[in-house]
Amino acid sequence: MWIIPSFIVTAVLIYAGVCVVFYLLQDYFFFRPEILPKQFEYKYPFPFAEVDFEMEDGGLINGVHFKVPNSKGVVYYLKGNSRSIKGWGKFARDFVSKGYDFFMFDYRGFGKSSGRRTETNLYNDAQTVYKWLSTQFPEERIVIYGRSLGSGIAARIASWNKPQMLILDSPYYSFLYNIRRYAFILPLRWLLRFQVRTDQFMRKITCPVFIIHGNKDRLISYEQGVMLQQLNPEGSILLTIRNGRHNNLPEFAEYHEYLYDILNEPEYFDTLNAARRRAPSQSPP
Repeated sequence: MWIIPSFIVTAVLIYAGVCVVFYLLQDYFFFRPEILPKQFEYKYPFPFAEVDFEMEDGGLINGVHFKVPNSKGVVYYLKGNSRSIKGWGKFARDFVSKGYDFFMFDYRGFGKSSGRRTETNLYNDAQTVYKWLSTQFPEERIVIYGRSLGSGIAARIASWNKPQMLILDSPYYSFLYNIRRYAFILPLRWLLRFQVRTDQFMRKITCPVFIIHGNKDRLISYEQGVMLQQLNPEGSILLTIRNGRHNNLPEFAEYHEYLYDILNEPEYFDTLNAARRRAPSQSPP
């Protein structure tokens, strides 16, 4: 009778244990929320209104709407996976200074938002907010902006609707693709509860897409921004921040120059596309 060596049994048990721990605790690996008391008062240097959305399943979504007089439209900002809008609200200045309203909300379990967080709920919550914004602004004046984790959610919402444009800041090809770089020994296709297939969403988006990515990003590789652009070459533009990493793009003058041109130059997308067709062998702008 053949007996399996004990070290193999031990290795299999350890591997199985790691898989179980990953499956049960992946929320703690991927989401790093800051929880705020319901009575917390936001303080920002710009005029804003706090907005709550009660979801059908009992969840609550809390957001802030920064307003400017005679706004050109609204930037709907889907944030990253850490902290709350208490701190993320500082990015409003990059958009209100360009004449746009700015809206941001916390995902479930972040800030004052509550309820069970699933991939489906992330999409449905974001879509509920989009529909509310579309009662305040016509869709052709809604700019969807997705940052890091929020880039996949933003792409999903853009694929369901017809916003003016989509801006993806340091996006991932898919949640699976990016996580596999760090946990390649695990059977992630069966363990991951969040797939977020940005690659699939990109193929269904009809509005112009701007991808802003630092070429020194070690958390979400620059290669993923390149791959996403290649999925929709005529409908998307890749804007490279040379030496930009994952969390420091606003420190670069190029980032703010790109934002200004994207938001204030109606022909910017067509101009870049025409330039790219004339010089296809050159590196992305």
